[in-house]
Amino acid sequence: MEEAKQLFKKLKIYSLLDLALIIPQSYNDTTLSTELEIGKTVTLEAKVIDSAVRNGKLRVTFELPGFHGRRLSSLFFRTTPYHYKLFEIGSHHYIQGRLEVYNGYLQMPQPKSVKEVGRVTPKYKTVLKESEIRTLIEAYITEKNLFDEGLDSKEVGVLMRLHFPKSIEEIYCDGSLKPEIVSVLKFVEAYNHLKKLRGKRIAFPAISALTGDITPFVEGLPFKLTEEQQQTIAAIRVDLANKERATKRMIVGDVGSGKTMVILAAAMTALPHKSILMAPTSLLALQLYEEACKYLPDSVRVALVMQGKEEGNYQDADFIIGTHALLYKEDLPQAALVMVDEQHRFGTAQRQMLEALVSKSQGGQVIHDSLHAQQITNHQTPMCKPHYLQFSATPIPRTQAMMESELIDVSLITTTPFDKKVSTKVIGKLEFPALLKHIETEISENHQVLIVYPLVEESSEIPYQSLDEGRAFWEKRFEDVYVTHGKDKQKEEVLLEFREKGKILLATTVVEVGISLPRLTLIVIVGAERLGLATLHQLRGRVGRNGLESWCYLFSNAPQNERLQKFCQTTNGFDIAKLDLKFRSSGDIVDGTIQSGQKFKWLDMAEDEAVIAQAKTRIGALKLEIRN
Repeated sequence: MEEAKQLFKKLKIYSLLDLALIIPQSYNDTTLSTELEIGKTVTLEAKVIDSAVRNGKLRVTFELPGFHGRRLSSLFFRTTPYHYKLFEIGSHHYIQGRLEVYNGYLQMPQPKSVKEVGRVTPKYKTVLKESEIRTLIEAYITEKNLFDEGLDSKEVGVLMRLHFPKSIEEIYCDGSLKPEIVSVLKFVEAYNHLKKLRGKRIAFPAISALTGDITPFVEGLPFKLTEEQQQTIAAIRVDLANKERATKRMIVGDVGSGKTMVILAAAMTALPHKSILMAPTSLLALQLYEEACKYLPDSVRVALVMQGKEEGNYQDADFIIGTHALLYKEDLPQAALVMVDEQHRFGTAQRQMLEALVSKSQGGQVIHDSLHAQQITNHQTPMCKPHYLQFSATPIPRTQAMMESELIDVSLITTTPFDKKVSTKVIGKLEFPALLKHIETEISENHQVLIVYPLVEESSEIPYQSLDEGRAFWEKRFEDVYVTHGKDKQKEEVLLEFREKGKILLATTVVEVGISLPRLTLIVIVGAERLGLATLHQLRGRVGRNGLESWCYLFSNAPQNERLQKFCQTTNGFDIAKLDLKFRSSGDIVDGTIQSGQKFKWLDMAEDEAVIAQAKTRIGALKLEIRN
């Protein structure tokens, strides 16, 4: 058993299905051939009738009893004394090799002498020796074990056939795995991943059940919430009302989908208990604070905590908004609800620090919500945790959301409160004069323009102008040109001043997520092919925030770039996330658990939504069965 554990560790596998999904790379089929197929590897019964050495090479002539005594010659280029002894005249063999014809004579160069015929032997490619991996497969991959994992008879049959085949024909068709086998492998891969995610899910009792009235907030809004906003808020309110289990939910909203209103509704639900929101930048925190003060009822006390700046008394406030400066406030009051905006921009350790700061509780009970539930009790004192909501403006594919919802509850907000009128076009140097005229037109209408450069300083590695190289052109031609970038210590002040007074902003991708610029109607992204589609979508999301007709120009030296052309055809972030999957492997963003990206061998996350849905249904049925 200990030896097997060490082998599993070497393979880096953690479940029986991980082992079952290590599919043989090839098979050695020693079934006797019934036909002499030229160009194919065949296994034949043979008798040595002649043997001679010429120019240091051994030439052996075989008679084939199964084919009316036809003859076949073999040339051995790498010979040892073993070969001379093995292929003595009169000896009988089963030989295997590629069958060829030369000058009308059958030939098989350097054949292998097979000791046993009638077997199909799997060949694995792993870090283990062939004998070690075969020992593991034979010990653990059994029908009973596979059924115990929750697979059905078809899936068990396919896996058993792959590891213990009776013939090559039942596995391959035209040199490839049969479609029905690939279909099963996709399902098992999805099912195995979902099971492992569920096993990682941990639940704690909540500090308090939260049932605050949101009616004064909703009725006081100067607009109506979208249907998806209402559905998301309703799901959150169900979560927060649960005292037995602190919620852990991620809300993924497309650019401009109105996540702020969901945040404010959650803060209202927390009343009369306190809630805390952590944002990644001072700009974002300030913006959220301004919107909270604008839209929440006057009776709700709101405070802002940033490095070097505070508004309101955070110890008395109902809703505290801040940056990572919150992590250094040892006197933060206990909060029953913790929220993190743009959660993937914080490390897992930072998010856990915030939870710990407001929990004010040590030790306790951990409840693993998995297929094999268990309780670990420490001092018999339940560890109560705040309800936890995390928000992201980086849309993920529906398939990924379905996967991650086994680890954390997920809400998707795919619609926006108003239709955005944003036209996207790939342009090159020839279109630059027309672009300049368009920029002049937008500025004349009191609109703003953003030009995003790929880097700050000149570089021989990148065939585009840098921010430093380009600024002189814009500053000479236009008034009120503002410049900022990631290393600019004054970037937040620059962005705030630009919002009020500027005409053109020259920047790097520092503006990908951040301040709302309601007058911004035109963005130019230089060297657009160098950026991921998700980043391009975030940048495009800076324009048309209030429904103004807007434009996004992707400036590229390769305007026929397929990826950019497809990006231009949709403004839906979730469709773009799916498109992104087709061009690169996906990385999971949920809770920092699988940041490196889950690589699937069979499952196509961009296309196999139905397979994942089927696997989720099976997992759900298993859970129900256990509870009953």
